[in-house]
Parts: sequence; C-alpha cells; structure tokens
Amino acid sequence: MSAYRDGDTTVVLVPASFSHAEEQRWVSRMLRKLEAKQGRRHSGDGQLRERAVELARRYLGGTELPETVRWVDNQHARWGSCTPETRTIRISRRLVDMPSWVVDYVLVHELAHLRIPTHGRDFWELVSRYPKAERARGYLEGFSAGARVGPAEGGAVADTAEEELPEGTVED
Repeated sequence: MSAYRDGDTTVVLVPASFSHAEEQRWVSRMLRKLEAKQGRRHSGDGQLRERAVELARRYLGGTELPETVRWVDNQHARWGSCTPETRTIRISRRLVDMPSWVVDYVLVHELAHLRIPTHGRDFWELVSRYPKAERARGYLEGFSAGARVGPAEGGAVADTAEEELPEGTVED
C-alpha cells in the first residue's frame, strides 16, 4: 500500500483484493500517515535552508546560495541531491538523527554542486573547505557499509541513480 500527492490530488494505492471495508480502513490510515509525514517535512525545511545558507557563507564564499533546501523521504541510496539549474537541494531524511556535523557535510557537498556540478578535483577541493569533511565522509561510508545501503564509490554523496517514488510517498 502507498499514498502520495500528485499536485492537488492524493493517490492511495491498495490491493484490488481488499473488501470495501478494508479499503476504507487502509485509505484512512494511509491518509493519516501522509499528513503526518508532510507535516514533519515542512516543519524543518526552513531551518535546513538557513543552515545551508550559513554554511555557504562560511565555507564557500556565500556566492552560490540555494533557492530551496528541503528534507525528502524518497532518497534511499543517496544522502542528498542537487539540481543546479533550479538551485534546489534535497537532503535525505535518513540523516535527521545523525550528528549535525555529518548533515553539515552533506549540505556543503550539495552546495558545492551549485558551483561545480561534477565530482572532479575542483569540486573536492571546494568541499574540503569544510573542516570535518573527511571525518563525515568516513562516518557516512561506515554507516552505509553497516547498513549495506547508500553510496559506496569514493565517498560521493549522490553518485548513484535510483528509482524514486513521487515526492511525499508513504508506504506500508
């Protein structure tokens, strides 16, 4: 079962074998879960953007500022992603309980993509301005190895492609 927003429409997917009563029960449950998840996502996005702007100014000269920075629930093999054309940064909610210096590293990594879209030497030199970059990369690599999920090549934050469900999807 899953539920997600498609513009102004909420889509809830349930098995065709459900009785009408089961369908109604699950639709109600999934709508409650979706609402709770949407509320959590929006409550911290402003603070996350403020932190990103502060880090951009402190470590990257403040010339490349994001338009939006938000937590997302649909990144299971990435820590973050950036779309330089729209100046949009998305940070995986899997980071929410990690140390703040790890979240800061991922933010710096994605902010650096606003200036340099690829993972070349210049990019890594820019990211290394964050004093705990190497430590945070090690933390994330260890976490990924322990959980057997996430990026593994060169400590990159967002090098792997993955199939993503629509934004805000909840599953049960």
